[in-house]
Amino acid sequence: MLLLERHQRLSADFKVILKALVNLYRDPTNLDYVYDIEDGLHDSKAAKSSVNWLKTQSAIEQLIQERYIAPHPDIEKLLQYPETSLGYAYASYIQKNGFDPGFYRPIKVEDDISYLTLRMRQTHDIWHVVTGFKTDGLGEIGLKAFEMAQTRRNLAFVLVGVSLLGTLVKSPDQLPNLLEQITLGYKMGSTAKPLLTQKWEEHWDKPLSEWRDKLDIQPASFNSF
Repeated sequence: MLLLERHQRLSADFKVILKALVNLYRDPTNLDYVYDIEDGLHDSKAAKSSVNWLKTQSAIEQLIQERYIAPHPDIEKLLQYPETSLGYAYASYIQKNGFDPGFYRPIKVEDDISYLTLRMRQTHDIWHVVTGFKTDGLGEIGLKAFEMAQTRRNLAFVLVGVSLLGTLVKSPDQLPNLLEQITLGYKMGSTAKPLLTQKWEEHWDKPLSEWRDKLDIQPASFNSF
């Protein structure tokens, strides 16, 4: 009975993922499709493998066990920080792009996978600021390639794959630029220290340059937001 229920659940998840992939191919700007894919991948072997690999890093394992979750940042307060600080850079980025720091789809933390999913959603834009990847299509995929190297999360691999396929079919002339971003992101992610272990929200006052030095990140000038 348990095997049958698991099979039925995986089959339902696959249908959700497949539908979301088709929709994302048609409209790559719709974040709901991204979240549908991520939620559908929750019980996959790849998700479990990623978590197991991340937990081999003691600092990440400690964060997972702690279930560290930060409150939504106060953008107006962060704008009062020094202009060189991470807090000011992040708040300016949010304000400039018209974003809501709590925009991401909520997720109930029930296990290690759901915790990591929530933490990644919560810090996605902080990663943009620290790495310097823009929020356009190329920048998002560059950051996903960075994430591939840092976390091995299945969503990152899926989105990079969808982007490659979509670009190949719709605008093949852009493939060199896309491949450059993927290469840059993966290389940066491979050499940088783990961003997932950082409690950014407790050190908004630290200069952005110090964060980048600490994490061995050197964003390319053409890449910075």
